[in-house]
Amino acid sequence: MGITNGLAWTAYGGEIIKIEAVLMPGKGKLILTGQLGNVMKESAQAALSYARAHAKDFDIDHRLFTQYDLHIHVPAGAIPKDGPSAGITMLTSILSVFTQRPINSHYAMTGELNLRGEVMPIGGVKEKILAAKRNHVSHIIMPYRNRHDLIGIEDIIKDIDIIWVHHASEVIDQVLLPQEQKLQVH
Repeated sequence: MGITNGLAWTAYGGEIIKIEAVLMPGKGKLILTGQLGNVMKESAQAALSYARAHAKDFDIDHRLFTQYDLHIHVPAGAIPKDGPSAGITMLTSILSVFTQRPINSHYAMTGELNLRGEVMPIGGVKEKILAAKRNHVSHIIMPYRNRHDLIGIEDIIKDIDIIWVHHASEVIDQVLLPQEQKLQVH
């Protein structure tokens, strides 16, 4: 619950990064750790804002956002992490903990998110696909507007199921498993 496979570009190629989220009793603070740069911090805030704005759509009691603190952590703390492609990954972790729905670990994803829930295009497509293959992840979620990036790398995408998405709701439908139990609001 709350752990999503993100795909990242690095100077050494692509890699899978785990984005973890956890809720704890509090006052609605957002805590970010893991050597995140400004762009990733903004992605986390945008993802949380989208979740709050659409809480009713996800059957989340709006009071949870003020009675719990949300901690998002990206492990491997010594390695700086930044870039505009983690929005949907962060949103998935956030919605997982707020809805108590586990995440299907056979999926990895990349894509930035705007406040309307649109999934924005990203860079490093080839490297990210290779990272998924190296880690035996068979399903990759990517922005629809990156479809043209597969031209010339058809041999690499064999045996990989790429799911093209326009909107955050398409991501959530793919990766969140059925609810285990509902969080209680006091």
